Amino acid sequence: MITIGLVDDNPTLLRNISQNLSIFDEVQILFKANSGHDALDKLNNHNPDLLLMDIEMPQMDGIETTREVKRRFPNLKVMMLSVLDREDKIFEAIKAGASGYLTKDEKPSKIVAAIEELMEGGAPMSPTIAMKTLQILRNQEVIGQKTETYQSPEEFNLSKREVEILEKTASGLTYNQIADQLFISAKTARKHIENIYQKLHVHSKLEAVAVAQKNKWVKTIK
Repeated sequence: MITIGLVDDNPTLLRNISQNLSIFDEVQILFKANSGHDALDKLNNHNPDLLLMDIEMPQMDGIETTREVKRRFPNLKVMMLSVLDREDKIFEAIKAGASGYLTKDEKPSKIVAAIEELMEGGAPMSPTIAMKTLQILRNQEVIGQKTETYQSPEEFNLSKREVEILEKTASGLTYNQIADQLFISAKTARKHIENIYQKLHVHSKLEAVAVAQKNKWVKTIK
């Protein structure tokens, strides 16, 4: 038999959920808590296998409570049971340590089946929650692909001439060769390089070219 703690600030829902689950031999309601603080207090005297956790509660919501429960009792399973199916709440609940997420309109038999699945190592979710979780994962993947951002030369206050000199430097040209190609003196080319070092906060050609390559201003060194 799986022992359960119910956490919900709505007395009517708390009573209804308890009554609906009490008819099943597979589960036993060990305690009922009407707030996050109440749940944490009761966990000092009770050792359930699983918590069914509401999200919207005053003072300490279900996500914060779940986070604290997992900190104090890392092996205790938590399944969210909420009317909320917003993506931000799903994401925060999973990050807090919830192992499952059901909406409150699920049938009692479905809730019991989900409890058993969770205790067997699964991660049960209502269909709508599962779809939104997949969408969250897809969005995170897209965000992950976009995390490699590039800075523009303008962000470093580099002039077009300085970028041009960086390109020449990346190709392996010397000061004199750069000067010849750009019709400037070697001294001017060297001064441009010094300015580039200062703006990029580097101390060598290799470091300067590395910054340029990282930000896709130039091609790889030949």
